[in-house]
Amino acid sequence: MLQPSSPTTSSSSSSRKLMALLLVQLLATLAVGSVATSTAPQKNSNPYAVRINKCCEKFEVMYDGKCTVADTINATLWVPEFTGRNGEQNVQVESVKYIIGAPDCGSMQKWPIFHYEKSEDKLILFPDGKVRHLILDPHARDEPEDEWNHLYVAGIHTEAPFQYDYEQGQYCLDKALSSNEKQPEGIFATVCSPEKAIRWTDTDFLLRKIINPICHGMAIAILLVVAIIYFVLPTLRDLVGNIVTSITVCLIISQAADLVRIFTEFSSHVSFVVADSFFYISLLAAFFWLNSMGYYIWKTFRARNVFLRVTDGRKYCWYSGYAWGATATMASVAIFSHFFLDGPNAKKSSSIFEDQDNIGWLGIAVFFTPIAFIILVNIFFYVTTMKFINRMNTYGRIHHKLKGNFVMFSLIFLVMSISWLFLILSWLHYDALLYTHIVVNALQAPFILYICVLRQKHVTFLLKKSCCYNEPPQTSDWGDEMTYMNGGDY
Repeated sequence: MLQPSSPTTSSSSSSRKLMALLLVQLLATLAVGSVATSTAPQKNSNPYAVRINKCCEKFEVMYDGKCTVADTINATLWVPEFTGRNGEQNVQVESVKYIIGAPDCGSMQKWPIFHYEKSEDKLILFPDGKVRHLILDPHARDEPEDEWNHLYVAGIHTEAPFQYDYEQGQYCLDKALSSNEKQPEGIFATVCSPEKAIRWTDTDFLLRKIINPICHGMAIAILLVVAIIYFVLPTLRDLVGNIVTSITVCLIISQAADLVRIFTEFSSHVSFVVADSFFYISLLAAFFWLNSMGYYIWKTFRARNVFLRVTDGRKYCWYSGYAWGATATMASVAIFSHFFLDGPNAKKSSSIFEDQDNIGWLGIAVFFTPIAFIILVNIFFYVTTMKFINRMNTYGRIHHKLKGNFVMFSLIFLVMSISWLFLILSWLHYDALLYTHIVVNALQAPFILYICVLRQKHVTFLLKKSCCYNEPPQTSDWGDEMTYMNGGDY
């Protein structure tokens, strides 16, 4: 016989059903709300928003070359001001969308630009997100800031300055502040190096980008011929011959590195610094080897007994230790100075700059100061050796050969010193000096070929004997001092 259910049991079951219904309704409400939220239009998803490339985050400004939170220096955030294509000021746009970060320039270089009230560099932001960079003549305008902005943008000025427009992704802008009170507040920009139009009829372009690289290639070929001649012919591989080979190899490396430096627009920051380093290091090594050659000739003339080349191999090792050791030491100091000591902005780990474009002035000074001292020491070697030669009454074949080496050293020293001097003068930003340096650098290799090969009659004799007479070169360890003791011109 069935017993009726108790009131307590029925009330508990009804409460469970009610809880289940409330739970289902809550889940349905959450699902509908999430769908509505996902389909609702976002605040910053305006497809017509103007895209502006900002160097730092939205809450940061550029302070002393670094991205810094604006609140920490009590500065206001950067607000872009748009200029119309006809020179209209403070053009309003519907919405702005910031793209944070430096531009991706690929293999092209990045250039910093500073725009403040009285600067020659001007930055104009258009309503479509493009940026125009103007370079003004400081003596060409007397109008106030707003007036020149309108005149130049509207194209009213007949003499337009240099200008270039950067598309979105080729630049970034931000507010620039400095801890130095004398430096004005302005706008900072990092832009990709613009593509330069090829101007085949421009004389400057032909000299810099066409004739100069061709001259570098010819110089490399000529110096390579000199190095091969002194390396292949065994009778020329005495100490002086090995030093000549080392000098020409160093000059070949410097010419190749300088050839890379010519095409700056096709080089990234890192490759340009590497090319600079190879250029200065190889040039410094060439002068240290030239100094070794001068010291050897000076010391040999002052010695009472002149020995033949039986010990030239050991002496070459000693001079190699001096030349390469001194070069490595000075190069290490110069590179260290460049990355750690060259100015307050040499190392910017938290800045948008990746690396410096080339070796700075401090590094160049460390490279070139030893060259200046080497030139002074070589002048001393030349003067004292010339005085000793003039006082000599009689001397044998070995002294005659050393006198020929001394003349060769003097001429090489003169050519390399003049080329180095015009290299320094080319940095003065005068086109005439730069063109003169190009001509002098092109003549350096032919002069060295004439001094070391064509002018040396015994070298041309050995070349004719090896190439024209089909006779193999001598392999004796005594060299041409003993092989041609009774004949041959030196």
